[in-house]
Amino acid sequence: MQWDVAGLGNALMDALVVVDDDSLLDELGMARGMMHPVDHAKWTEVYERVQTQGVTFDSGGSCANTIATVGRLGGQAIYCGQVGEDQMGKLYASLMERACGAHRIRFTKASATGKCLSIISRQDAERTMLTDLGAATQLPELGTFADEVRASRVAHFEGYMLLPGPNRDVTLEAMRIAEAAPTIVSFDASDPFVVHQLRDLLWEELERSVDVVFLNVEEARALAGVEDAEEAARRIAVRARIATVAVKLGAQGSLVLADGTLHRIPADRVHAIDTTGAGDAYAGGFLFGLSQGWSAPRAARLASSVAALAVSQLGAVVKDADALERAITDAA
Repeated sequence: MQWDVAGLGNALMDALVVVDDDSLLDELGMARGMMHPVDHAKWTEVYERVQTQGVTFDSGGSCANTIATVGRLGGQAIYCGQVGEDQMGKLYASLMERACGAHRIRFTKASATGKCLSIISRQDAERTMLTDLGAATQLPELGTFADEVRASRVAHFEGYMLLPGPNRDVTLEAMRIAEAAPTIVSFDASDPFVVHQLRDLLWEELERSVDVVFLNVEEARALAGVEDAEEAARRIAVRARIATVAVKLGAQGSLVLADGTLHRIPADRVHAIDTTGAGDAYAGGFLFGLSQGWSAPRAARLASSVAALAVSQLGAVVKDADALERAITDAA
């Protein structure tokens, strides 16, 4: 296999800014801790309000964060998504190349690069997001990335890509290719609203082709229809015949049900600075371990450590090579 992990997702530039209080959110009438869909003009208007407070840019999008994490851990990772043919899109591509060594990002003149402005509270690390999807949701075809999927140990997909629009057909095509190849199919549910909106489709795809699924506790409850996280994991594994179900519990760690055995993985205790993409970092650590032939508990221990490193910094992708190397060693 040429690649350890290949990923297909919505390419969104992350713009991260830390604020001292909620005065801006109150002024804008934005609900704290929520994701607010906006257009390019509104996004730019709010960005111009906060840019003097020190904005950090990084490649983003759920799947992209996971793939970049695999690359930073030393895995052979490749990512496909779409950005605009603009300055932000070029920066995005360079950041993914820096993390993975290569990318298969598409550029379009039809739309601006998608972007997410995360306004992060200094007090409790809660984030409020303004998201302009832009070019990310208009990927016209899978193209040559089909070859990357076939040549990967693991193919990773995000639930956002199955929302109505052009990306759904492209993603389902890639999942069929991975299903037919000797490739492990990994899927992240992405968000509770994705589960509520696409519940039947998600069950269909989980039952058909998924080998590893990542969900937070709210997503697991919504999909399985039960409140208990352990019971939810078991129901998902049994109904969909999935080898590995990972349920992320935040500060309480995670539950990993692998081949019928439940493993409780504690969370590393850290001071949270930014919770953006902690679940994506978890998936990246797990898939790196899985692609190296590790057991599920060992992969989950690495995943937990990488997620802790992610929340103790600004941004979802950990770039501290020494810290990542220690996490790999400690997971043994």
